[in-house]
Amino acid sequence: MNSGGTKIKLCGLSRECDIEYANEARPDYIGFVFAESVRRVEAKTAEALRKRLDDGIMPVGVFQNAEIADIAALYRAGVIEIAQLHGGETDEYVRLLRAICGVPIIRAVKAAHAHIPADCDYILFDSAIPGSGQSYDYAALPQTDKPVFLAGGIGLHNINAALAVHPFAVDVSSGAEKQRGVKDRALMLELVRRVRTARQI
Repeated sequence: MNSGGTKIKLCGLSRECDIEYANEARPDYIGFVFAESVRRVEAKTAEALRKRLDDGIMPVGVFQNAEIADIAALYRAGVIEIAQLHGGETDEYVRLLRAICGVPIIRAVKAAHAHIPADCDYILFDSAIPGSGQSYDYAALPQTDKPVFLAGGIGLHNINAALAVHPFAVDVSSGAEKQRGVKDRALMLELVRRVRTARQI
């Protein structure tokens, strides 16, 4: 899927210390979850956290059937640089969002489904229940010419299997936690180290 080195996104950051850990670990992307989740952050919290994030780490906003105006406001304010859509957003929704603010878009797809939406910049393959930490056969994914973020139960125990299919990026959330919804510094550092090491092989 990816001829270059795989990137890494650490998703579900919600505390100041999470940003400190991310600045130390240096992932390519971090995610702020605005959808219903134990990792959800409010817009004002995300704005404050974004100000602490080092340059070179790209913030992604995770949404589920959000108001288009809310996504556009976060993008225009620089709180997010990419919108990740996890709901039943239609192609028309995506076209309107693009027309309003031009934000790059990741569209999430359950890995078991073969339908790949055309109107997006990236595809994210996830498990049947997003955010559940459930994994699946990463090698048995539908084909797409879009850059792929690979999510769903990725952690230290199986990150090599995820990297083996050469996605554009791996997306880790629960795998960077020892307690549900609470990021762990050591896990974040080691996950990024593993991905960086794989790039050099």
